[in-house]
Amino acid sequence: MKQDPGTRLPPPLDHSGAQAALRAQILATEHWSLLATRSMTWNEIFSRTAIFLTVLSATVVALSLVVQATGFGQGFRVFALLMVPIVLLVGLGTYIRLVEADIEDAWLVIGMNRLRQAYLELAPDLDPYFVTSHHDDELGVLQTYSFRRQVGVSHLLSGSPVIVGIIDTVISGVLAAIACQALGGAVELQIAVGLLVALVTGAMLGAIGYRRIGQLRRDYRPRFPS
Repeated sequence: MKQDPGTRLPPPLDHSGAQAALRAQILATEHWSLLATRSMTWNEIFSRTAIFLTVLSATVVALSLVVQATGFGQGFRVFALLMVPIVLLVGLGTYIRLVEADIEDAWLVIGMNRLRQAYLELAPDLDPYFVTSHHDDELGVLQTYSFRRQVGVSHLLSGSPVIVGIIDTVISGVLAAIACQALGGAVELQIAVGLLVALVTGAMLGAIGYRRIGQLRRDYRPRFPS
């Protein structure tokens, strides 16, 4: 992230008695508001992920019951072609919302980092006791997120959007293979089509997430860089 030379920094805070106490109270109120909003954002992430996994599990159970009743015949293919697209639609919507929720969470972290900067201007001697960052650039956000200046691959792969995106990729491949089977394609063709569709879906979902994060990094200008 780059600091915009044209961005004007806010004036230093007034440290005088009653005025400083009033400012601290206002900052604390805003801090608690951001914390509450971030809590709701994380609750939404967990609930949307749980809803998607519940729909997926229910569909798998329904498909297994249909297999027990009719086998892998025409009845199963018709039922699968009706149900699996619905699950995929829910999964795609969940993935897009999770990406947006992560971006919103990043903005909330930026806001809280700026408030910590204001706290330190009021009481500079508290700096050694802050674990999270008081800078609102990329390094500061990462420090608040994970108490590190870099996030490893394992941290990224374990995120909810990535997990949901991988599941969506598998579902799209399975749906393509079932559709190919319904059209009378050979087993080799079904596998090839399923893999191709899965790879394309994964690339598209990855591009969506990368583009949104890239847009945030290009457009954002920190006020209190490290």
